[in-house]
Amino acid sequence: MSIVTLLPFIVLIGAMFLMTRSAKKKQQQAASMRNDLQPGSGVRTIGGMYATVKEVNEDTILLDAGPGVELLFAKNAIGAVLTDDEYNRIVHGIEHDLKSDSDIVPDDASSLTDSADADEPADEAAAASDDKSVDLGKKDAPEKAQEKAAEPEAGQAEADQEPEKTDGESDVKK
Repeated sequence: MSIVTLLPFIVLIGAMFLMTRSAKKKQQQAASMRNDLQPGSGVRTIGGMYATVKEVNEDTILLDAGPGVELLFAKNAIGAVLTDDEYNRIVHGIEHDLKSDSDIVPDDASSLTDSADADEPADEAAAASDDKSVDLGKKDAPEKAQEKAAEPEAGQAEADQEPEKTDGESDVKK
């Protein structure tokens, strides 16, 4: 056997070794994360439920999912341990790292626009805008009305010229 025929097998064995090695590292990291759980930590289960660790046993974990709701899970069901900031942001909607109050966008967008008529009161500005006529392109409306009035007469003339329909009898020779 030559080395050329063995080369594909050597490459496949090397690739399998590298894949299993990375999978083992991930499994070890997940196991150490689950073993380092402490009561009071925020966690996310593999099902997507967020809860706080209440008690840690050898194979199980007691989670506090809300007031009066305690759930018993297997340690393998814990998907991630969250930091306090991340848990509070997701569960309670609390943001700790807001830069400043000036970055908050106001509910009313009128303070964001700069207008030349800024000193003019809003009522006067609205009245001024109502005075202007808006052209909607309906200048030729009377002409169209006359055309529509003439159409029924033309339709009747065409109807008079149409041949009468028969009950299936045809003038064609057989």
